[in-house]
Amino acid sequence: MTATPPATSTAAPGPGPAATAPRLMLLDTASLYFRAYFGVPDSVRSPDGQPVNAVRGLLEFITRLVQDHAPDHLVACWDADWRPQWRVDLIPTYKTHRLAAEPTTEGQEEVPDTLSPQVPVIAAVLDALGIARIGVPDYEADDVIGTLATHHPAPVDIVTGDRDLFQLVDDARRVRVLYPIKGVGSLQLTDEALLVEKYGVTGSQYVDFAVLRGDPSDGLPGVVGIGEKTATKLIAQYGDLAGIQAAAVDLDSKLTPAQRKRLIEGAAYLAVAPTVVSVATDIPLPTFDPTLPTEPLDPITLEELSDRWGLATPIKRLLDTLADAKSQRS
Repeated sequence: MTATPPATSTAAPGPGPAATAPRLMLLDTASLYFRAYFGVPDSVRSPDGQPVNAVRGLLEFITRLVQDHAPDHLVACWDADWRPQWRVDLIPTYKTHRLAAEPTTEGQEEVPDTLSPQVPVIAAVLDALGIARIGVPDYEADDVIGTLATHHPAPVDIVTGDRDLFQLVDDARRVRVLYPIKGVGSLQLTDEALLVEKYGVTGSQYVDFAVLRGDPSDGLPGVVGIGEKTATKLIAQYGDLAGIQAAAVDLDSKLTPAQRKRLIEGAAYLAVAPTVVSVATDIPLPTFDPTLPTEPLDPITLEELSDRWGLATPIKRLLDTLADAKSQRS
């Protein structure tokens, strides 16, 4: 029996369309705090000596993003389930290499020992600041991003180090990806033109491209013998995955015998991979306020977190930046 994603109800992604749509920034939070963790020395510690480099780094990232890109709304999208069972049911190898090896952590993502304790601190600080943090059971942050980006009237900036989210790039809807090259000070502004230049596909073709090519980092095998160049060529020739598969069983098509054989042998994978690679775009979201806060939602808790973890400087810098952003919008 073929597995399917969990049933969903109508999404509630926040405010409806307005005459002038606010600029929405969506953070792939885990992607960013991983980058912060490896980009900021672990010598950055709390008063009692615990590493807080990922916490500090993420706060600095958000400060820089607000300064440089002036979003009106911002959502920290969260991995409530980084490896949803419905995706694993379709492709059992999905993200298997990221699983922790220890029996006591079976099913959990393998993360550096000194990063795991920082993740709850990140969540608590964002919540006390009043920055919207959204995760949905049975779904990844990518799916939250997909739903918000699809339902927001535009423009939307998605900040992520995950190329899979290139599938959401849409010039007509002004949805783009800001892809960190180094920290968040150097971002690749990914629009349709860049995708065509780098990969030879548009955002709407990116899922088919990724499925054919595969991605070892996500445990997606791809079709044997089809790399990026061949995937691009096939999509250019036949339009999409359905057209390529039709060509594979059409003896009059211009596919090589080797390509035809590999596509036919990969039919079972090709039947399920698009569902795994495609981000969900209509999942049920909780009620939330994506507006950038101008002051802490819970100042007492924020002060306690600041003192406990030694975060006074990055928190003040972010709060000052948020206040400046408000004055510039007024």
